[in-house]
Amino acid sequence: MVEKPHEAAIGAWIALARAQRVATNHVEARLKEAGLPPLAWYDALWELDKAGEAGLRPFELETALLFAQYNLSRLADRMQRAGLIERRACPQDRRGQILHISEEGRALRWRMWAVYAQALEEAVGSRLTVEEAETLSTLLKKLT
Repeated sequence: MVEKPHEAAIGAWIALARAQRVATNHVEARLKEAGLPPLAWYDALWELDKAGEAGLRPFELETALLFAQYNLSRLADRMQRAGLIERRACPQDRRGQILHISEEGRALRWRMWAVYAQALEEAVGSRLTVEEAETLSTLLKKLT
């Protein structure tokens, strides 16, 4: 039989879930106000930009994303239609694809980052000292 978590663990879980929701909603609202796509688009573009010329297979991108993307193939379709990503044949598996960020995608990522960075500062940076942010980061990494 599994033991019930202690009250401190329950409190930490509730605070973590609420803080994540509030911060994410704040960032999403700022992106929307600026007429930019949702945070999932930034997340995907960031991962593809980091991957460089190698690109990422769709399953690799899904694994790397910070935010849950329940239908990556639809997201990739929308981003491809918008000219933000390219699909190329995988040399090791001709049936597979590799996703790459386009120059338009890179430019959009930077436009989004200007808004995202400010919203992140408002939602998190301005509310914590550097030391508190470092401590929080260290503690949260223990959960991952």
